[in-house]
Amino acid sequence: MERLRADCERCAGLCCVALPFARSADFAVDKPAGKRCGNLTDENRCAIHARLRVSGFTGCSVFDCYGAGQRVTAREETVSGPQLFAVFRVTRQLHELLWLLTEAARGGRCPEAEASAAELDALIDGDVAALLAADVEAWRARVGPILERVSERARAGLDGRDLRRGDLTGKHLRKARLRGATLRGALLLAADLRGADLRQVDFLGADLRDADLRGADLSEALFLTQPQLNAAHGDSATRIPDTLARPGHWPDHDSPPSAPAPVRRAKAPRARGAGGRGGSGKGRRGRGR
Repeated sequence: MERLRADCERCAGLCCVALPFARSADFAVDKPAGKRCGNLTDENRCAIHARLRVSGFTGCSVFDCYGAGQRVTAREETVSGPQLFAVFRVTRQLHELLWLLTEAARGGRCPEAEASAAELDALIDGDVAALLAADVEAWRARVGPILERVSERARAGLDGRDLRRGDLTGKHLRKARLRGATLRGALLLAADLRGADLRQVDFLGADLRDADLRGADLSEALFLTQPQLNAAHGDSATRIPDTLARPGHWPDHDSPPSAPAPVRRAKAPRARGAGGRGGSGKGRRGRGR
């Protein structure tokens, strides 16, 4: 999974230029696609990375390119200018699918996922014109059933609840026993999940913005992504999969009990097949450097 982790040191700041964002609760300013962010330095580094959230750029702290930035930057000798940005926009979406397929294939549990990931890799590294012409939505539709089958096998026998696409915004689910449930595409904005058992829960496309995960056990969660974690609140007692990194804004100690976060009524991203609501793109963009 290492190659699918963002490495800003090896990237030319592509997401700070290629992708747009709109002034909102997540972004302090408007920026069209193709224009450099005003916080991007001449060395292609974010000047406010250490204080993104307090500077009004929470969306940037949520975003993750799944390693697409460094992969596209490595092609600068053959691709440049607007075409480079277009390649990045497509590659980032395909890298999200690669992340999900790679998780599905871990331990040899799904040869079909492994084969699809290899096909995607070949597409990304191949002819630029073919990459730009790729039908991302068709790929999402193709990957979705593969992930569904893996999820069903992983959750078999656990009698988990089917809460897919449910509106659980602000729900009090503290210490809930949700092991084996499916929360695909569910709205969990500001949900109180403190101390909940979330092992073997399918989080594909779930919206976890401002969800309270303090003390929750997500150690064996299925299809949980870095942007989903980045958008939520947790602490040192929150258990996460070993493939993900603990978000920098989470405290490094157990947090005392407190009221759950207030519900942010920001418009949720449109659900998109295998990527679902949880994928943080741009338009409503988020990113950390």
